[in-house]
Amino acid sequence: MQAQKSAPSQVDASIVVVSFNTRDVLRECLLSVYREVGSLHVQIIVVDNASTDGSPAMIEREFPEVELIRSEINLGFGSANNLGIQSARGRYVVLLNSDAFLTEGSLHRSVAHMNDNPRAGLGGGRLIGRDGSWQPSARMFPTVLSDLIVHSGLAARFPRSRFFGRADRTWANEMEAAEVDWVPGAYSIIRSDVLAATGPFDPRFFLYYEEVDLCIRIKQKGYSIWYWPDIAVVHIGGESSRQIRSLEMSRTGGQLLLWRMRSMLLYYRKHHGPVARIAMLVEIVWYWMRSLRRRLSKDPDRRTSAQTYASMISIMSQAWRDTKGGRFSPVQPW
Repeated sequence: MQAQKSAPSQVDASIVVVSFNTRDVLRECLLSVYREVGSLHVQIIVVDNASTDGSPAMIEREFPEVELIRSEINLGFGSANNLGIQSARGRYVVLLNSDAFLTEGSLHRSVAHMNDNPRAGLGGGRLIGRDGSWQPSARMFPTVLSDLIVHSGLAARFPRSRFFGRADRTWANEMEAAEVDWVPGAYSIIRSDVLAATGPFDPRFFLYYEEVDLCIRIKQKGYSIWYWPDIAVVHIGGESSRQIRSLEMSRTGGQLLLWRMRSMLLYYRKHHGPVARIAMLVEIVWYWMRSLRRRLSKDPDRRTSAQTYASMISIMSQAWRDTKGGRFSPVQPW
């Protein structure tokens, strides 16, 4: 099955996929798109973020109908998607991670939901693993309190609590549609005219928080953000980079943590002003308390792990300096 190329007025959806050295899963992603096109008229755009694994050659060889945009540097998530959005001709723009795969009917249902809900500016679906396990798919805007609850482990301990489970709405029925604050960028469908009104992703966010910022701006224009569980999308990545599950501070883990902290400070400064300093201090104090507790432990392994939390304090301090307290985005690529 091939995507149907059409005149601009006939394109239902422009599907934008950003790839960085993901050749094999990118192939699987595009095959899932082709399976789901059906009667829709779509435009498929792949933005390659300076991959070195042969991804562009694979696209040209196996998917000649795809519009390939090559970047000479890694632009990150938001800016790379912006390149694709600039070339989009559809009534809707669908953002799909290269490690995410459409399931049966998901694309058609996405378009139908947007057609039926004219005030929906952006919508997302139910993200699942290959084994069908649920991933956080509908979230509330970050606050210092929510961040503290997540860091403390209370969110994971009491997921069914409306108070402790607020950040990822873990208390809610995952099979019920709901108006939410934001949805992850692994899959979303956005009105093109809304993007024209709000502007695309803020390029200051290299990675993390760019979807949050966009959803805030869409809601400020009077549109709503929706979670639709009948749109199932298999997502095999994201969770490992969204949060550090292991206390082993590898070079890659430290880099991702630095990027997350930089973007957090940019987000809080942009939308909450001086709260950025409070967010920074809360995180540093939390890491200091965890480090102190482990240093005082009789368990040698726990004492050793205290250094990890000390490293996190150092990384946050660096993020604060790098962004000048959330006022400045360092030169990209980060």
